[in-house]
Amino acid sequence: MKKGQIIEGVVERMDFPNRGIVVCEEGVCTVKNALPGQKVRAAVNKARNGRYEGRLLEVMEPSHLETGSPCPHFGSCGGCTYLSFPYEESLKIKEGQVRRLLAPVLQKQEGECLFETAKASPEVFGYRNKMEFTFGDEVKDGPLSLGMHKRGSFYDIVSVTDCQIVDEDYRKILRCVRDYFEKLRQQGVDVSFYHRLRHTGYLRHLVVRRATRTGEILAALVTTSQVPGQTAEEGSGALAGMRESGTCGQVVRADQSVLSEKNGIENEILHGLKKRLLALPLDGEIVGILHVRNDSAADVVHSDETTVLYGRDYFYEELLGLRFKISLFSFFQTNSLGAELLYSTAREYVEGHAPDKIVYDLYSGTGTIAQLMAPVAKKVIGVEIVEEAVEAARKNAELNGLHNCEFIAGDVLKVLDGIEEKPDVIILDPPRDGVHPKALTKIIDYGVEHILYISCKASSLARDLEVFLARGYRTKRCVAIDQFPWTAGVETCVLLSRKKSGGKSTKIEIEIDLSEADRRECIGTATYQEIKDYIWEHYQTKVSHLYIAQIKKKCGLDVGENFNKPKTEGNKVPNCPPEKERMIIEALEYFGMINKE
Repeated sequence: MKKGQIIEGVVERMDFPNRGIVVCEEGVCTVKNALPGQKVRAAVNKARNGRYEGRLLEVMEPSHLETGSPCPHFGSCGGCTYLSFPYEESLKIKEGQVRRLLAPVLQKQEGECLFETAKASPEVFGYRNKMEFTFGDEVKDGPLSLGMHKRGSFYDIVSVTDCQIVDEDYRKILRCVRDYFEKLRQQGVDVSFYHRLRHTGYLRHLVVRRATRTGEILAALVTTSQVPGQTAEEGSGALAGMRESGTCGQVVRADQSVLSEKNGIENEILHGLKKRLLALPLDGEIVGILHVRNDSAADVVHSDETTVLYGRDYFYEELLGLRFKISLFSFFQTNSLGAELLYSTAREYVEGHAPDKIVYDLYSGTGTIAQLMAPVAKKVIGVEIVEEAVEAARKNAELNGLHNCEFIAGDVLKVLDGIEEKPDVIILDPPRDGVHPKALTKIIDYGVEHILYISCKASSLARDLEVFLARGYRTKRCVAIDQFPWTAGVETCVLLSRKKSGGKSTKIEIEIDLSEADRRECIGTATYQEIKDYIWEHYQTKVSHLYIAQIKKKCGLDVGENFNKPKTEGNKVPNCPPEKERMIIEALEYFGMINKE
């Protein structure tokens, strides 16, 4: 098998997260988005160290498991993976992926681990409580689209007006917003979507959050500062003035907005949108409509300024008898009923070990787990790097009458040394890439009897479990929980206990011999050379390590301390050109280091 070769074969299985293992005459090749049982044709685009990766060209024969999709966008939209399978089959696939990833680790420990049957989401359709839709077009110079990225595309957007993982309120809001702006465009109003390569245009995203229990809805239109009738330079200049005055990033009422006072056309546009949204016949209730300005080059929802056009900038949701105040940017599980299942499982795993004890909730987000543990614990200390989330956690604990919760803002690695009260139990719910190695060492050094690890990326979990086992822990219970039906994502909940000391010591030997490709697949990262190779392969363009580091930094990824400092005093460091920034971001998405959505 060699690069550029066209192969045909049958998908034997699906490895985490969406990598089909295709068996053909020439050998075995990994093909993304190819489903178990399908016969596919693929082009080999990577051949290294006896490992082969291919790009899906065609599904020649469907899988015997496929029963058809209830969504007309399935296949073109990049959101769902298993929508053509019965739900029970998709759940088995996810459980199998987690078992295969953790098996090599669990085999090294003494004693058995109770690996439970995967838990299904209470609802499999209309379950999402947050969606970020993107403005664009599905074909070049086509009508305005508002929805999700087309599968495998960096630019094209599919209008998901019949998406099945959200309820009808989302679909009505999406249609309303898209149709409104498309009509304005047809009338000659300059409301073009944001072009990520040229960094021009007005419309960026629509964010909708809807509480499952209360039915409260928050809708936010995200645009650039390039309002109709204003150039990009004028818009950027206005935002620069806001930054100097200290108003950038603040939430203001519509009549206090700095920029909207300067553009009557934009005021009219936003007022018209507000009227149409409030006139929609919805099952829920819109409690807030926001306008967010974002001039970041990265394709993420970020606020330079947030204006409240109607109502308030938060809504309420209820989980397991607790009430939570949630803002537009607060982290909260995207499946409310699934979150109840996840947190109930977490509480079941650790509550027998927590009575009258100090519990650390690390990477605590808005403090949901901490508040669920508070009634049985002596005290719960949550640590979270996002200050807004910490503030929300404090307010939510007060709202629920919980006075034994303390929330600290800061990086877990740096904060732990300053906490005087030592833990008896530790709960971990880290980001996708797992726990920082230095933070992991500090956590293990506490020597607590029980640790609960909740992971949304099983490959990162497997890597961290290796370290736990080597340092004297063993896994007692483990279960996969489907928080994200039909997609490739799955949560995993693991209870670890410290082995009793005494008697003959046991030594656990770990041999790790990974190629760079193996390492990237396990931890969702890539070397600088792999990123450079990807860009050369697709664009025949060279990029420097400096440019890659700059864009990694912009996307919130770790880089070295001195990556952007000149070698000699007085020298200037060049900035990455926009066209190369786009290529680097595409490579980071390809290697799973950042998400498209």
